[in-house]
Amino acid sequence: MLVYGDVETEDTVGARQAAIADILTRMQAMPPGIERHGTLVSAFIATSELVQGLIDAEFHDHGRDVLSAIHEQGMECLSILAHSIAGSWWNGFEENGLPPAFLAALRSFDSSRTIRVKQAEGYAFYALYPESYLEAARASGLDARTQVIGIRSIGTGLSTLVAAALGAPPPVTLRPMGHPFRREVAVDPALAAMLTADRTRAFAIVDEGPGLSGSSFGAVADWLEAAGVPRERIVFFPSHQGPLGPQASPSHQERWSRASRHVRTMDDILLGGSPSHHLAAWARDLIGSPDGPLEDVSGGAWRWRRYGDEASWPASNVQQERRKFLVRSNGVPWLVKFAGLGEAGARKLRMARLLHEAGFAPDVAGYRHGFLVQRWHEDAPSLDQVSLDRTRLIDQVGAYLGFRNRQCPADGQPGASLDELRRMAVYNSGQALGDAAASGLERSLPDPGDLDRKVRRVWTDNRMPPCKWLVCGDHLLKADALDHSAAHDLIGHQDIGWDIAGAIVEFGLSNREGARLCTVVEREGGHPVSSELLPFLLVCYCAFQLGAHLMAASALGGEEAVRLRKAADRYGLILRQPDAVMRF
Repeated sequence: MLVYGDVETEDTVGARQAAIADILTRMQAMPPGIERHGTLVSAFIATSELVQGLIDAEFHDHGRDVLSAIHEQGMECLSILAHSIAGSWWNGFEENGLPPAFLAALRSFDSSRTIRVKQAEGYAFYALYPESYLEAARASGLDARTQVIGIRSIGTGLSTLVAAALGAPPPVTLRPMGHPFRREVAVDPALAAMLTADRTRAFAIVDEGPGLSGSSFGAVADWLEAAGVPRERIVFFPSHQGPLGPQASPSHQERWSRASRHVRTMDDILLGGSPSHHLAAWARDLIGSPDGPLEDVSGGAWRWRRYGDEASWPASNVQQERRKFLVRSNGVPWLVKFAGLGEAGARKLRMARLLHEAGFAPDVAGYRHGFLVQRWHEDAPSLDQVSLDRTRLIDQVGAYLGFRNRQCPADGQPGASLDELRRMAVYNSGQALGDAAASGLERSLPDPGDLDRKVRRVWTDNRMPPCKWLVCGDHLLKADALDHSAAHDLIGHQDIGWDIAGAIVEFGLSNREGARLCTVVEREGGHPVSSELLPFLLVCYCAFQLGAHLMAASALGGEEAVRLRKAADRYGLILRQPDAVMRF
């Protein structure tokens, strides 16, 4: 199924330099504490992306990783921030000034150059904390002679943290390429000679994952062994303690099972670490002292709180849910949910406040180093638990979508093109429903080129099921309104028609009700809703949800898979009648 997608953007070095300098200016004005530390990490993440883009540009030019001034300067620049983060983390977030050498190093890069930057998925989606690599390195027993190698993209920055904790020199970073399950590295002979000159030291390979195959870790380890490095000198710094995925080669699985692996997770450092590092302490200045311990409601566990019995649970891809916790302070319940590290989290805080002030979302207390703190309305039923007048429902959903259409521009954030959505729809339909269904869509869906000029991208919600709407008296609140157009999938920010399509499908709106919804969105949003684009998006929405639910079901199994497949059947039923949908 076509479900997932990488976020990659093109930018100038100068724009990135200015953004990093702005983050650091804001940081310098903050008092010591977790908010200042989190802002320092935001600058680190942004610098990691800049350095990754610079080194990848050289890789593209040469066809291999090379020992160059850009590579060395980039990793040295990043290492300055890594040492600052280590100092801040280990001294309890007390004042830790930024060395002046950093800004000089940052400004040394050619500001006119254009680079392509890949979003680090672990920081954005999966609560991968860079500080966990500091802790893993400090507990590893490795020494300053260790040669640290980061795997791009996210390993660019993570490797500098490992090196900082070990007192080792700035690392190098390599880019495995090729088939996702059979990656290989290409290294210039001069860089290879430098890296492997001393084969008696430890070689630490740093990245997030491993995923389905662990082939990125495996590619670097294979290359080191081929260069004469003994297997026992190769150690790994992954993001979890699990085995390689099912697509791993037997030789990689065997090496991984025997290798030294050094891991600290988010739970280790934020739930079981020192008092100053504890997540509950970070939220204290926002909501007050907690009445008790955090309650983990991740992985679908929130449904125990919202529903009376499992039979009424909505389907959930529990592996992809963000980490979240419930905590009470002075009897008031709050949801502490991972929103993303770096500027992604800061953007969501601004959006959360905007939606709350307009009356569309729960109150927000604030944001602390990756986690957003919002009010939890425990007594408010969700829309799948109550009956609501259809006109009232449509008017309130329309007002919400109209507000997003007017007030929440995409601001250059990426989203799948109509051509990509069309290919996804045809492919997913064929995989799930057979060749005849795919052929039917191929005939029914118009050429995206004719519709492109009608697209007006905004920060869409992308998650419209009734279970995501809370009934608070005579008013609806939209829960989970921030994450899904900035998720680890291929959809991203779309025309508001994508959310209208979602509402039509999820609420089972008739043609007349759908037309009313469009009218309300136009009136509240101040922009027309394209009657030509909407049918196209309806089909693509169903095809995406079909693929996402079936893929999740195959990965999870059990009762969750039953719920997911039942939901997928609804989307498949619509796709079997594409002509009816296209006449909406």
